[in-house]
Amino acid sequence: MPKNEFFIEQRADGRYNVLRPNADRASAAADTQREAIDRAKKMDPDATIHVERVRDIGPGRDKWRKL
Repeated sequence: MPKNEFFIEQRADGRYNVLRPNADRASAAADTQREAIDRAKKMDPDATIHVERVRDIGPGRDKWRKL
Protein backbone atom coordinates (compact mmCIF):
# COMPACT_ATOMS: atom_id res chain seq x y z
CA MET A 1 0.00 0.00 0.00
CA PRO A 2 1.23 3.49 -0.71
CA LYS A 3 2.29 5.63 2.21
CA ASN A 4 -0.21 8.35 1.41
CA GLU A 5 -3.25 6.49 2.73
CA PHE A 6 -5.21 6.83 5.95
CA PHE A 7 -7.81 4.61 7.57
CA ILE A 8 -10.52 6.10 9.78
CA GLU A 9 -11.72 3.54 12.34
CA GLN A 10 -14.17 3.81 15.20
CA ARG A 11 -12.75 2.91 18.60
CA ALA A 12 -14.56 0.98 21.33
CA ASP A 13 -15.19 4.24 23.21
CA GLY A 14 -16.94 5.83 20.20
CA ARG A 15 -14.10 8.14 19.14
CA TYR A 16 -12.29 7.76 15.79
CA ASN A 17 -8.66 6.94 15.03
CA VAL A 18 -6.72 8.16 12.01
CA LEU A 19 -4.27 5.38 11.05
CA ARG A 20 -1.62 4.86 8.42
CA PRO A 21 -1.43 1.37 6.87
CA ASN A 22 0.24 -1.15 9.20
CA ALA A 23 0.59 1.44 11.99
CA ASP A 24 0.86 0.31 15.60
CA ARG A 25 -0.57 3.57 16.93
CA ALA A 26 -3.04 6.12 15.65
CA SER A 27 -1.69 9.27 14.02
CA ALA A 28 -4.61 11.19 15.54
CA ALA A 29 -7.91 10.68 17.34
CA ALA A 30 -11.12 12.69 17.06
CA ASP A 31 -14.57 12.79 18.62
CA THR A 32 -16.45 12.49 15.32
CA GLN A 33 -15.85 10.77 12.00
CA ARG A 34 -15.96 14.15 10.20
CA GLU A 35 -13.25 15.56 12.50
CA ALA A 36 -11.07 12.49 11.87
CA ILE A 37 -11.47 12.87 8.09
CA ASP A 38 -10.61 16.58 8.30
CA ARG A 39 -7.56 15.77 10.42
CA ALA A 40 -6.32 13.21 7.88
CA LYS A 41 -6.81 15.72 5.04
CA LYS A 42 -4.77 18.32 6.96
CA MET A 43 -1.94 15.82 7.53
CA ASP A 44 -1.79 14.88 3.84
CA PRO A 45 -4.20 16.60 1.41
CA ASP A 46 -3.33 14.15 -1.39
CA ALA A 47 -3.82 10.99 0.66
CA THR A 48 -6.48 8.41 -0.08
CA ILE A 49 -8.78 8.12 2.92
CA HIS A 50 -10.58 4.87 3.69
CA VAL A 51 -13.49 5.24 6.10
CA GLU A 52 -14.98 2.39 8.09
CA ARG A 53 -18.75 2.36 7.79
CA VAL A 54 -20.12 2.43 11.31
CA ARG A 55 -23.37 0.59 10.85
CA ASP A 56 -23.59 -3.00 11.98
CA ILE A 57 -24.98 -5.49 9.51
CA GLY A 58 -24.64 -9.15 10.16
CA PRO A 59 -21.75 -10.48 12.20
CA GLY A 60 -19.65 -7.29 12.17
CA ARG A 61 -18.94 -3.96 10.59
CA ASP A 62 -19.80 -3.18 7.02
CA LYS A 63 -17.12 -2.58 4.36
CA TRP A 64 -14.63 0.28 3.92
CA ARG A 65 -15.47 3.17 1.64
CA LYS A 66 -12.93 5.39 -0.07
CA LEU A 67 -13.25 9.20 -0.10
